[in-house]
Amino acid sequence: MLTRRFLLTSGAAGLTSWFSPVGFDAFPALAEDFRVAHTDAEWRKLLTPGQYAVLRQSATEPPFSSPLLNEHRPGIFSCAGCGHALFASETKFDSGTGWPSFWSPLAEDAVGTTQDTTFGMIRTAVHCGRCGGHLGHLFHDGPKPTGLRYCMNGVALTFNRAAA
Repeated sequence: MLTRRFLLTSGAAGLTSWFSPVGFDAFPALAEDFRVAHTDAEWRKLLTPGQYAVLRQSATEPPFSSPLLNEHRPGIFSCAGCGHALFASETKFDSGTGWPSFWSPLAEDAVGTTQDTTFGMIRTAVHCGRCGGHLGHLFHDGPKPTGLRYCMNGVALTFNRAAA
């Protein structure tokens, strides 16, 4: 017999599995052909568990958890999966969201985008243009000159300081 308690408990269990990155289908971008490709086992060996969850399973790191959030030195932010240069420090800004944010990628082909309809929302997912790794999302509430906010997971990035 269906009871209110059963329905509430089942719903909570379903939400728990829904928000878990384990078993979460990757965005369609990961099915494309990219210049850097590895098997799932190879990605697991190359990446930390946190990097794997974000880059290969499209998880989201907790806000304000990345050391790169407060990185303000001149340099380049690259993909943690393949080293592809993605964003220049000159385009980084404090969005107040808790994730490193940029108003423009380094080059037009540095990143790619796909539509993300998970969690009942319609968003634009951003992936690395070379390996397809999930980086974060793109929003249209950024500063001038583009009005864009590339809201990136810090664990999906590495920082290479510019030479003095």
